Amino acid sequence: MVTITHASSNIRYRDANALMTLSRLGAFHQSRLSFMRVLLRRLYVEKWSFSRRQFEIDHKGVGVAVYTAQGPERCYSLVAFANDLPPEKRSDRVIATEWDATFTLFDGLPSDQDIERLRANIPLQEEGRASETELCLSRANRSVRLWEYIVGALAGGEQPDMDLVRSVGYLMRTTAVYGSGKFGVSDREAIQDRNECRGPFQIEMLTVYLIRNFVIDLVEHLAHARDPDRAVKLDPMIKRALGIGNSTGLGMAPFLINHPILINNWILAKEEALLRVRQVKQAAEAEIETFQNLLLRAEQNALNWSSEHPLQQEKLTRLRADLANLIAYVQTYDFSAAYPWETLFTWSKEHLSEEGQEQLVSLLLEPYGHLVDGLSDCMDADETLGLRIDGRMPLSDLKAICTDVYKWALDLDWSEPANTARAWYVSEEKLEPRLGERYEEDIADYEQPLQPGRDVAQMYEALESFEGGSTTAAFLLKHPEFRHVVRRCQMAAKFPYAEIRDNTICAQMMPIDLLRAKLSFFGAGHFDPRSDRWLRINMFQGAPFPSELQNAYKDDWVYPPLPV
Repeated sequence: MVTITHASSNIRYRDANALMTLSRLGAFHQSRLSFMRVLLRRLYVEKWSFSRRQFEIDHKGVGVAVYTAQGPERCYSLVAFANDLPPEKRSDRVIATEWDATFTLFDGLPSDQDIERLRANIPLQEEGRASETELCLSRANRSVRLWEYIVGALAGGEQPDMDLVRSVGYLMRTTAVYGSGKFGVSDREAIQDRNECRGPFQIEMLTVYLIRNFVIDLVEHLAHARDPDRAVKLDPMIKRALGIGNSTGLGMAPFLINHPILINNWILAKEEALLRVRQVKQAAEAEIETFQNLLLRAEQNALNWSSEHPLQQEKLTRLRADLANLIAYVQTYDFSAAYPWETLFTWSKEHLSEEGQEQLVSLLLEPYGHLVDGLSDCMDADETLGLRIDGRMPLSDLKAICTDVYKWALDLDWSEPANTARAWYVSEEKLEPRLGERYEEDIADYEQPLQPGRDVAQMYEALESFEGGSTTAAFLLKHPEFRHVVRRCQMAAKFPYAEIRDNTICAQMMPIDLLRAKLSFFGAGHFDPRSDRWLRINMFQGAPFPSELQNAYKDDWVYPPLPV
């Protein structure tokens, strides 16, 4: 946990009861502490170098390529296998068995023998065999809307239309990036002490960053193969506008519930960053100018952001109105007054929606890298901490935790079917989390413990009638079925942002709120729900490419440039 003594005691962290609701989590935006930005700052500061060691791709787009990132102490290599996939086999679903491209991040430099071993396994993904030298597995499909259009344009000597490029935002879309020991790749424990692996998901972010470079090379290669005499390369500004798409579904949603200490540390670091900015007594001219410039670029980002889903369209309408309102207010705002950012933050709570408020939170951090960026070192977690149940805890203390952290759950009528309409389970076919309708499907026996609120309410009812002793140990001797609930309660007492304070199994619950919260910490943008259970995002859109990284890197790449 981050512990800081603050000079302005009247400016405090945001209340977890208000912050940790599903609707608020579903309004989070990327920030300076998002993992993509942490990665690129590290690559820039440490002067990493990049090379394309192999590119054996034929005119149909089939073959292998190897890209190496060399850091101060060691290197990592993306091994990419390109495929000419028939359109009828292209699918974003987890049950897919073939993709346009498959990838692994190799620990070091792969030998020819390694490449042949990987060629036989990586295109199979989870059905192949990975070893401790593979750190990530990933796969991706071409964008139906952009891929063939851009190949054709470049082959004909023309640049693609920038408006169309922006409307899609990527040439390939990953459907999974697996690390941390999944499907046989190296366990995180094997690399967690490496300097470049400090911070969550840095290896996974490096994998996606290198995939983006490969995709651009591949599309230019295919355009040249189609017409060597007329083909041109992508204009640098258009390249920058292309990120890597990602399709993410329910498999990611339980992460926020299953990793309470880690989630606490992510959110606490961000809240600490916000608190430090709110406590700035006088804003410098350069800091004000940075904020005002990025506010206009955030508005441009909202205008570039599109979605066909009605729920996201409503959010975008609110966000655009919020930003217009904020821009108008800032034009006459007195930045010379004491604590200008705290005053602006307080104003937002009355005048902006949750979408606009959370966008403002991200913008407030932008001028203050010197106050904020170091907090990225506080976002890892030792999840063995807090897992041992304290049986000595008086039951009065346990009940107090319930009424403090879970009051919202104790106030719900859990006999009302709408409050327990859903149930989380794991699919037999792909061993992936799924969400079913409790009263329409025969799934109750397979339910996973992903509804802490209901479980705490059940435990609290048992506590109220318990007469067998005054300690938690005595209670659990009679009610061992509540061990997992006691453990969560005791963790929530130590880690203020560990628990989602909302109903994760009610009829109105939107799983995409969980997805967006996690993906915002990755640094994703342009969230585009395809239903209430899965969405598409864009990663590294606007980021400099490896060849550009050392040329006056600016950490504002997530905000698109203003039209000239």
